[in-house]
Amino acid sequence: MAAGAKGVLVVTGGSRGIGAATCLLAAERGYAVVVNYAESVTAAEHVAAQIHARGGVAVAVRGDVSLEEDVEHIFAAADRLGTLVGLVNNAGVIDVAARVDEMSIERLTRMFSINVIGSLLCAKAAIRRMSSRHGGKGGSIVNLSSAASKLGSPGFYVDYAAAKGAIDTFTVGLALEVAAEGIRVNAVRPGIIDTDIHASGGEPDRVARIAPTLPMARAGTAEEVARAILWLLSDEASYTTGTTIAVSGGRAIVP
Repeated sequence: MAAGAKGVLVVTGGSRGIGAATCLLAAERGYAVVVNYAESVTAAEHVAAQIHARGGVAVAVRGDVSLEEDVEHIFAAADRLGTLVGLVNNAGVIDVAARVDEMSIERLTRMFSINVIGSLLCAKAAIRRMSSRHGGKGGSIVNLSSAASKLGSPGFYVDYAAAKGAIDTFTVGLALEVAAEGIRVNAVRPGIIDTDIHASGGEPDRVARIAPTLPMARAGTAEEVARAILWLLSDEASYTTGTTIAVSGGRAIVP
């Protein structure tokens, strides 16, 4: 299977929501896409099938980003498609609302292993392929932050907010570390986006409850976030690194 005209893009957590929207838009714009998933094989294969139906190149690849051996499996699949040019660190988890004094060590370990360590491990694998220091031709990394990183999410998801705060810092530090090696590193900070992540956090009605209070009086869509991600990946953002774009309908801090 040959790579797309723009090269190969790995999208972690690509089976649903923002990840799926990013995979579809990336394929439309000429990337060969690795649709990573952890559990939702049917959903990931559906995303890949949609890309194939439109004449694009994609492969669904299982892998837990918090496990280094799984990350190597994901990027080995990318190598088989062609030259890696981009990574979207989208895989992430949330949990049910809880105070910090109610959180178990198992919850905290899972939260940081996937949301933070997973992003670092994937970036590590991508840099080894894209950096001029390793013989690569450069590329772009886009991390997924959250408005929660600025709000703190007291009484709900302080652990998730803290993990996304780590992603904010990681984005800036890594951008400076690899800037001279042909790699740009940026982030997108979504606000209230209409995806099923809210249901996985025990609040299926969160979008409907909060949307009327936002400046634009509506939630965002996964596709709107995907457009920002694709801009940061593209040559149109060639002098942009270490930057986070808020995609929040006019409100960067969302309750």
